[in-house]
Amino acid sequence: MNKFFFLFFALFPLGAQSAVTTESLCFELSQSSPVKFELRTYYDEASKWSGGFVKYAKSSEPISIVLTDSQNEILDPDAPWQHTRTWSEVVNGKVTGSYELMTQGSQIVSMSYTKQSNGKVYSFGFNTSIDSSLESGCKWE
Repeated sequence: MNKFFFLFFALFPLGAQSAVTTESLCFELSQSSPVKFELRTYYDEASKWSGGFVKYAKSSEPISIVLTDSQNEILDPDAPWQHTRTWSEVVNGKVTGSYELMTQGSQIVSMSYTKQSNGKVYSFGFNTSIDSSLESGCKWE
């Protein structure tokens, strides 16, 4: 009898699963710039956990990021909310910079990186012409 219960639950798991939302976005300084990166984020609704990584086009190693701030703002009652998310970049256990992504609805308003050591800010543009998938990431040419 116990074998039947095990088989039943193995084939029909209970509905306690929660979906993890994944996003993969491709950014670059300008169309001809060598500085390009993929921002990959994960969000688990059940635990309210969010994290991810950035992976620069000329690097084989991803850099971990941790969500440190998330704010919503209504600019106009007839327009989509503006959502600003800030991630801290963590290398060898130390925060080395931060990424800030601002969206309004499904539109990306801005993406910037601030280097922790000198405070320099770099603005990146969202590249819609790059093929991207969750399996392979940004396919830089």
